[in-house]
Formats: sequence, structure tokens, C-alpha cells
Amino acid sequence: MGDAARKPDRILLALLGVVGLLVVVALAVVFTRGGPPPLDPASAAGVVQQYSTAVIDGDTETADSYLTDNARSMCGGGYYSGEPRPSRVVLVSTTERSDSATVRVSIVHSAQDGPFGPSEYEMEDSFRLSKVDGKWLIDQAPYVLQACDGPLVKR
Repeated sequence: MGDAARKPDRILLALLGVVGLLVVVALAVVFTRGGPPPLDPASAAGVVQQYSTAVIDGDTETADSYLTDNARSMCGGGYYSGEPRPSRVVLVSTTERSDSATVRVSIVHSAQDGPFGPSEYEMEDSFRLSKVDGKWLIDQAPYVLQACDGPLVKR
């Protein structure tokens, strides 16, 4: 009777070992996935990806390099301090024409503190780009992704 009682224990231990191994493999896959692949930096969507990354990282100098003179005249060069930075930007669609483009994005904001714990909200907006000397530049960015120090100039 002693051997019969030990068999279910061994099976249970083997099952628990398999489940534990699956959990470890799943966690390894999730944590090693990394970020999204970089888009072609010469494409309109690639310019928006690089600009958005610079804004989220607080790198206003890099963000400024993706703006047209018109877009630069709308703000002072640093992130507008009245709004929290988004946590991520997701590409929705891209429409490229010969000398202009529209890139629609979903902008996600995350907050760690709230009455019910962490929260997240998102909104869709679009970038307008112009081709200047054969290169895509942002002519108008969504309000929450404009890199400005002071108040924004209204159009």
C-alpha cells in the first residue's frame, strides 16, 4: 500500500514541474520581446515614430529636428509642461501623397495612482507631414505630442 500512495504524489509533482516550466518559459518570452521594430526612417511613419520616441524620452533637441519651420514657429522647443507625457504611441494608419502625408496614431497615457489603482486611457489623433527637400518633416503634431516649453500658439 505504500507504493500505491506514492504514485499519485510523483504524478502530482511531475505535473507541477511541467506547469512551473511552462510559466518560466512564458515569462521569458514576455520579457525578452523588446520594443516595436524601427520603421524605415525615410518614411512618414518612421519620422513620426522617431519624433514620438524623442518626445516621450524628453529629448527636445532630437524631436525638433523632425519639425518644419512652420511647426517650430508654433512652440518654444521643450515639452509643454501642462500635460503629462504619453506612455506610448501606436501607429494606426499612414496615407502618403507625393508631397504630404497623414499618419494616424493612438496615443496612450498611463497613470500609476488613482482611486482604483493604475489606469490608462487612449486617444486617436494625426500628424501632418510635408516633404521638404525630399525628406519627410512634421508640419503639425497632435497637441499632446508637441515639444513646447511655453504656451502653444493657437492657429
